Amino acid sequence: MGNKKPIIGITMGDGSGNGPELCVKALTKPDMEQKCYPVVIGDARVIERAAAIVGHPEVKINPISSISEANFAPGTINVFHMDLIDFNRFEFGKVSAMCGNAAFQSVVKVIDLALKKEIDATVTNALNKEAINLAGFHYNGHTEIFAEYTGTKKYTMMLAYQNLRVVHVSTHVSLRKACDMVRKERVADVIRIAYQGCKDLGINEPRIGVAGLNPHAGENGLFGTEEIEEIIPAINTTWLEGIKAEGPVPPDTIFSKARGGWYDVVVCMYHDQGHIPIKVIGFNYNSQNGKWDAVEGVNITLGLPIIRTSVDHGTGFGHAGQGVANEASLVNAIDYAVIMAQNKKCRRN
Repeated sequence: MGNKKPIIGITMGDGSGNGPELCVKALTKPDMEQKCYPVVIGDARVIERAAAIVGHPEVKINPISSISEANFAPGTINVFHMDLIDFNRFEFGKVSAMCGNAAFQSVVKVIDLALKKEIDATVTNALNKEAINLAGFHYNGHTEIFAEYTGTKKYTMMLAYQNLRVVHVSTHVSLRKACDMVRKERVADVIRIAYQGCKDLGINEPRIGVAGLNPHAGENGLFGTEEIEEIIPAINTTWLEGIKAEGPVPPDTIFSKARGGWYDVVVCMYHDQGHIPIKVIGFNYNSQNGKWDAVEGVNITLGLPIIRTSVDHGTGFGHAGQGVANEASLVNAIDYAVIMAQNKKCRRN
């Protein structure tokens, strides 16, 4: 592997939101150039304006049309210029088909660059689901876009903050449907994907905790039978494959155990079961100052043939254009992408 730094493609996200400001704030941090070679996928003019908004007008914006044109000199932000934003129609904090299309096309481009191995990993800023649907692209979010454009059938979302990592059996479906999706084949697949995801992060012997679906993990069938009929058989199957998964563990205690070091990752049965604990510890609102002191956490799509990490928050339309966006989640996402890219290169070599 040597000392070569990975090339990380970072989508701008919805241009009307906080993504452009986050890109500038994250990529002007003093230690960023030691970590990787970053390239923003989006609109160079939007990034240039964001640089002025966040107080970095001195940054040089280098528009490129291929990765080979990038100039990774200090004080320079390379932008793979998509040229899809019309400033005569642009407004901060507004849902628009134009910005939805630009955000979607940036995601498609970063996937293409990764599949062609022109970049080593992808990082995504937030897009607006309503905006991309207005533009004619009917997806629930990034995860589904990445899965379709990479031809991936078995995948899952991982959220991470500090030592707490969670993966999901289901995400963007109703709670009623989520319960129906707790099937032993899917639970076993997610355990396997979680195991490999931890290995990709450099965890040699992953410890996996599997949450129950029902209160008290069903209490031996008193509060539901999904644990007995679906989750335990999935755990037993993966044990035979050498994956040491433990559970089902009652959902009201498993996250405290994970924070205490019992598990490297928790397999959750549905969206909010995993999202709530991550955001409780990663999102900190200061009621005295009336602002968020921290909005941290990373969203990683596991099971893909390429690396994809993301911020774990929305587009921040309410504060876009004000220079107050908190870049911590994007920095964390870049850090995770770097770790995974370096581990992937080590395995190849």
